[in-house]
Amino acid sequence: MSFRKDFLWGGATAANQYEGGYLSGGKGLATLDAITGGSKDQPRMITFKTKDGEIKEVTREEALPVGAVGYVDPDKYYPSHVATDFYHHYEEDIALFAEMGFKCFRMSISWARICPKGTDEINEAGLAFYDAVFDELLKYGIEPVVTINHFDIPMYLADELDGWNNRKTVDYFIFFCETIFKRYKDKVKYWMTFNEINFLRSWTQIGIHQNDNQHRYQAIHHLFVASAKAVILGHEINPDFQIGMMVAYIPSYPMTSNPEDVMAALEFNRGQEFFIDVQVKGTYPAHKLKWFEREKIVIQKEADDDEILKKGTVDYIGFSYYMSTASSANPENVKYVGGNQQPAVKNPYLEESEWGWTVDPLGLRISLCKLYDRYQIPLFIVENGFGAVDVVKEDGSIDDDYRIDYFKKHIAAMKDAVTLDGVDLIGYTPWGCIDLVSAGTGEMKKRYGFIYVDLDDHGNGTLERSRKKSFYWYKDVIATNGENLD
Repeated sequence: MSFRKDFLWGGATAANQYEGGYLSGGKGLATLDAITGGSKDQPRMITFKTKDGEIKEVTREEALPVGAVGYVDPDKYYPSHVATDFYHHYEEDIALFAEMGFKCFRMSISWARICPKGTDEINEAGLAFYDAVFDELLKYGIEPVVTINHFDIPMYLADELDGWNNRKTVDYFIFFCETIFKRYKDKVKYWMTFNEINFLRSWTQIGIHQNDNQHRYQAIHHLFVASAKAVILGHEINPDFQIGMMVAYIPSYPMTSNPEDVMAALEFNRGQEFFIDVQVKGTYPAHKLKWFEREKIVIQKEADDDEILKKGTVDYIGFSYYMSTASSANPENVKYVGGNQQPAVKNPYLEESEWGWTVDPLGLRISLCKLYDRYQIPLFIVENGFGAVDVVKEDGSIDDDYRIDYFKKHIAAMKDAVTLDGVDLIGYTPWGCIDLVSAGTGEMKKRYGFIYVDLDDHGNGTLERSRKKSFYWYKDVIATNGENLD
């Protein structure tokens, strides 16, 4: 027993971190076009204008004042504007993916490239760009895996409609989905609606200006309805579409065997599973409804919303896995380390990366077992990876054995989940298969790729591509369908 013969080995990227082509070909502004670069010690900042025309900036965690609009300051560096320039290098990059033997490539479509304002205005040049990308992938037999919306929203919808707080955004999103479903119905089979939906909470990600629980969960409800409507529509356009959801999955262990710590871990894990429950089971779980009551959160629904959620359940669960955490009933007594979009608790049994992320290969098997036992639908690991500083030697080579070691242990763990636990796993796309901008810090220094891109944290460099040692290792893993990890 091993991985299925049609297992989807590949890699994953996102338009706002990789594509570049900031305003090329008629693309409109997106919210992440107004977020500056940073570092692990200095936060990324959103630049904006107030009603009075004053230019200010806030961190991503802070909400923009109501009435404020995103602003691009010509004197600041915005990593998304060039990123690592897939827009002008897609043929070269796809050839490198093909050389590694990719069976699939996970990417996202920029909503603002297709609909510059996010409304019902269509940019033909944007559609043609993705036609060219999909044609190039299919030329090599690489299956496109498309995330419809990955961590941003057209800036017009954020500024004028308050993003996903406004029900009209659902209608505009479905117009966007209908446009790309019909255009690419014979080129793309695998889709995901929203990237890491459990982390969507700010102006940059969902365009909301008020970040309290009432406004955030109203926006999340609209995201759920939009996802379900997209699934229903997609299956009508092409019944062979496989349309999934995507969640950041971070399993939490009890810090001790104290039942209070066990309950704290249960509640942490419920916080992630809530987003999966709604999209896989089609209903809000009882514990979340009770929490809404306690917090006095009232979700405004249209008459058929519950029916839409029931009908628009997903075909598979896509998820990211980078790390695990731990839970304690006394959080003031634990130490916090870095994490994916949120701090995590230091686990004394695990090592951490340079950015403080716990390295827990067995946690991937645990996650696969928990998710498959609970939901009984196919799983797809669409992000997993190791951010590190890579050193280019004098001869141009990059010996990233630390990355190989990380992947070797994680692939072995997912193989155990398949062969020993019976998990139905359809694919694996390591994050940042080619170097791109870090979503958390805006750095290039924190690299994930098998392919090195010559670019620094300030946008300086030739953008030349080169193969790391891990490139050749992963090529052999794919060629042997995961059998040879040495």
